[in-house]
Amino acid sequence: MQCAEDHQTVLVVVQPVGIVPEDQFFKIYKRIASVSQVIIRESQRLLIRYRHHYLPENNEWGDFQTHRKVVGLISITTCATSKEWPQTAERFHGQKEVYSATLYDSRLLVFGLSGEITEQQRTDVAFYPSFEECSDVEKRVEDFVESIYIVLESKRLDRATDKSGDKIPLLCVPFEKKDFVGLDTDSRHYKKRCQGRMRKHVGDLCLQAGMLQDALVHYHMAVELLRGVNDFLWLGAALEGLCSASVIFHYPGGTAGKMMGRKQSISQPLDAGKRHRAGALTTNGISADTSTEIGRAKNCLSPEDIIEKYKEAISYYGKYKNAGVIELEACVKAVRVLAIQKRAREASDFLQNAVYINLGQLSEEEKIQRYSILSELYELIGFHRKSAFFKRVAAMQCVAPTIPEPGWRACYKLLLETLPGYSLSLDPKDFSKGTHRGWAAVQMRLLHELVYASRRMGNPALSVRHLSFLLQTMLDFLSDQEKKEVTQSLENYTSKCPGGMEIITLPDGLKLPPVPFTKLPIVRSVKLLNLPVSLRPHKVKGLLGQNISNASPFIYSPIIMHNRGEERCKKIDFQWVQGDVCEVQLMVYNPMPYELRVENMGLLTSGVEFESLPAALSLPAESGLYPVTLVGVPRTAGNITVNGYHTSVFGVTSDCLLDGLPGVKTSGCLVEVIPALPRLQLQTSLPRSAYTPHPMSKEELSTSVSVQLFNGETQQLTITLENIGSEDIETLELTSKIVSTKEKVFGEFLSWELDEALSHLPLKPGQSVTLTVNIKVKLDFSGQENLLQDLNDDGISVTGLPISSPLRQVLKPRAETKPVGSESSKAEYSHIKTLEAVLNFKYSGGAGKVESYYRELSLGVHVDVEPSVFFTRVSTLPATSTRHCHLLLDIFNPTEHELTVRAKNNQDLVLHASECQRI
Repeated sequence: MQCAEDHQTVLVVVQPVGIVPEDQFFKIYKRIASVSQVIIRESQRLLIRYRHHYLPENNEWGDFQTHRKVVGLISITTCATSKEWPQTAERFHGQKEVYSATLYDSRLLVFGLSGEITEQQRTDVAFYPSFEECSDVEKRVEDFVESIYIVLESKRLDRATDKSGDKIPLLCVPFEKKDFVGLDTDSRHYKKRCQGRMRKHVGDLCLQAGMLQDALVHYHMAVELLRGVNDFLWLGAALEGLCSASVIFHYPGGTAGKMMGRKQSISQPLDAGKRHRAGALTTNGISADTSTEIGRAKNCLSPEDIIEKYKEAISYYGKYKNAGVIELEACVKAVRVLAIQKRAREASDFLQNAVYINLGQLSEEEKIQRYSILSELYELIGFHRKSAFFKRVAAMQCVAPTIPEPGWRACYKLLLETLPGYSLSLDPKDFSKGTHRGWAAVQMRLLHELVYASRRMGNPALSVRHLSFLLQTMLDFLSDQEKKEVTQSLENYTSKCPGGMEIITLPDGLKLPPVPFTKLPIVRSVKLLNLPVSLRPHKVKGLLGQNISNASPFIYSPIIMHNRGEERCKKIDFQWVQGDVCEVQLMVYNPMPYELRVENMGLLTSGVEFESLPAALSLPAESGLYPVTLVGVPRTAGNITVNGYHTSVFGVTSDCLLDGLPGVKTSGCLVEVIPALPRLQLQTSLPRSAYTPHPMSKEELSTSVSVQLFNGETQQLTITLENIGSEDIETLELTSKIVSTKEKVFGEFLSWELDEALSHLPLKPGQSVTLTVNIKVKLDFSGQENLLQDLNDDGISVTGLPISSPLRQVLKPRAETKPVGSESSKAEYSHIKTLEAVLNFKYSGGAGKVESYYRELSLGVHVDVEPSVFFTRVSTLPATSTRHCHLLLDIFNPTEHELTVRAKNNQDLVLHASECQRI
């Protein structure tokens, strides 16, 4: 699309003759086009505009604005043999005929021909053996441009010198010709019109020849003449010429935006030279004085006037429906100038006008081009959304129903270009931070269009990626019905082409990052769980000397603390064990209005080899927080980091990294995995019990047994130890500890012989060993005041207690037959005493043992001890000799069994249940 500087260029068309390979043609075309300006006679400069495609009907407007006139033709052809040459020469001649009315000069570049034909000296033909061997193409083009300049200069001089005797021809545009038939050519009005139009034409030629000052003078004169005769179309052209010349003066860097600006920068020093060049109407190249500069500034429009004159010119063009293209291009040129002046509001008014210009019957291609240019110009003035709007219109035009073969690729490419205007990107990370930018409803519409376009292009992977992106980033804006529809379409697409985490690269090099579904389900917290107590590893406490070296002498070091705070994944103070199942608990919820099926959910880790054991879960609609435990087995030792989790939802697999999830709470993700340790399992001969010794918690005991014994009784407990792990058990230690210590225990409560069991070590996986533990209870039941209290109820003194019925009555009935809570039931139960102990097995083996780790297994032992006999009364009898004294004991049997009491030198005494006798 045109810009104001184009008015000072001459137009050269470069075309192939016959069959020329496209890539070779454009290679040569690029080299020709690199000659964009040629310096002539040290001071003059000619700028060239090249086109490889130009409609001959556009050429008919060459008198109206000379930069629209094709003045040069360069043809490129291939010719293999001299026989083909005559035909090629004829074709070239035919091509010249098309533009013959306006051509100043032409050239033919022939590739591939050798022999005597190539030796003929012709200025308009250049022969090259091949497309590779043509080093002087640029030099030829420069010579060609110089010859064009000579013709241009002669035409300018010819028209500029006012031969008043001659009749000035009337220049006109194509649609005017029929209007001038039969006009009076001698009238003053007609002559003025001819003069005005010719002045304007000379101004164009001066501008092309690089004589800015002359051009300004001619344009001013033309404006006066044409205003006088109300010749509005040409008056508009004269005003536009004035604007163009002034723009070239004010903005030597160009107005065409970045591309042209760079090219023009080469010419800036030349511009500086040009400004101090030949004066107002001198053409002899004598350096002018400063008055020329003043004269030029006087004729030149100010930046504000340029826009006013553009407005005026456009209003005149608007009077002619056949001048739509000229009007549109003038709007575009004005917008480019306003963009440089940073007057965006006014520029948008010009563009608004350009939107409504009626250009008659346009082809679809032209419509697309028109909307694309509007879009570019809105972008230029910083109206990003408006730019995106027109780009999207252009995209829809590519697939209009009237087009026999819709261009879905072009449509898709244009749609991608609209994304920034609507604050959209293709990277889901941009949507994870802060508030949502842009209009969600428009963004969703655009994403749906991208999905549809990529499907019609035959690229299902792309559809899946865009649809995943829509679901992930716009979830909060979708209604329940829309969520259903989007997920159904996604499942349809993924049934043919599952979605993954790979980067999709488009043909033009654009990369689409993966879209992990971090919101399906939403994870609120991640917590690494410790192993069960019986499997937790313990470190052997080393000697004091080893620990001192790595401990700091300071009680508190702020530096270390500070660093630790920065680490998101701080190290957790427990360890996992190689080869044992480890667990991570996630709190998740389902934001969808229906049940969400998550298949194949597992952990993503780094640091050690880790076998993740994936889970499948089904979350109810809008579930609220829901705990999910993910498990896996570390296969090597070292430090493991839990980086995130992977899921498969609606056929799309996602890797969700915790770093990218700002709302997730975690107590740390780094844990040490120590080398493998064996695993031991306990089985006992006694029944299990639900008791847990008081200071210990339930988790700390792998199992617990309970037994009821009479005071003084011994019971054997057989323990079977089985190696259920994969490592050998190489060491085994057993210790015991009495937990409840209110009672004084006589003798050993728990005793065992470990040697027999140790002789079976190392214990291979699957093997077991048995161990017998003796439980022996000896307690002192003597100080039972409450029992004596009971016996004393009838007021008789204890010492003179008769062995009579009240005692029997008090002690005989069993607790079961009494009302609960009565006095004597409490008394009865307080006779039972409880002993609790813990047997602790320490074992180790395998690689973990080398690193000084071991495991502990605890067995709780709960013993209820009942008294076997009570001595209720003690007294002495007078001695019959000095050798003996007699002790009288009243023995009471509190049990429900018959028991025998054996004393030294006395006969055995049999006591029935609840019976009291004297011995």
